[in-house]
Amino acid sequence: MCRHKQRHFKEGIKTMKHQEQPSKDLSKQQLKSMETKARIFNAAKRILKKSGYEQLSIKNICEEAGVSNGSFYHHFKTKDDLLSYYIEEQPSINPDLLDLPSSKEEARETIVYVYLNYVRYCRELGVEFMANYYTPKNQSLNPLIRTERPYPIITVHNYLQKCIDAGIITLSDSLEHITTDIRMIVIGNVFEWCLKNGDADFEGNMRRCLENYLNGVF
Repeated sequence: MCRHKQRHFKEGIKTMKHQEQPSKDLSKQQLKSMETKARIFNAAKRILKKSGYEQLSIKNICEEAGVSNGSFYHHFKTKDDLLSYYIEEQPSINPDLLDLPSSKEEARETIVYVYLNYVRYCRELGVEFMANYYTPKNQSLNPLIRTERPYPIITVHNYLQKCIDAGIITLSDSLEHITTDIRMIVIGNVFEWCLKNGDADFEGNMRRCLENYLNGVF
């Protein structure tokens, strides 16, 4: 990716982060809601680190956070919905900020860059959190029952569609199949990182796997 593109990409991340910061225009009720959400999530994160997913009940979360069950259900549908909220609310990148690439090589590098940003966010959340989030018991990960997919897939899907429409790339398979493959590659790399308790070359492995796959599909 050229330096100009990298700078533009980073500015896009910075812009989105800035937009997510609490604004003076928010009402007291909105600020209180944000604080309650953060308190509930931090409580869940502590339970995950200390006791694992098995002990992550709504009752335990509410007791740890010092909030009522009603307050929890006001903000989240289930405990998995809570965990997914913080995965999907990571500093996002507006697809419109991703310029069309000048070549298919640049398109590949941009996709890799999106997921390296995701790797950084996983590191911020920590091994314990991610290890307990990526479990078969967390049905919010099941694409068959999800109403919306996590942010990186949405970004990549939209970006690839733009590249296809502009005639820059031609895919060897359907867009849905390719984004599904990418999602599985990412999950595998997260699992490997968690399995090795954070000692795996998370960034290097993610880059290598994605580059090898993308080289074969366009």
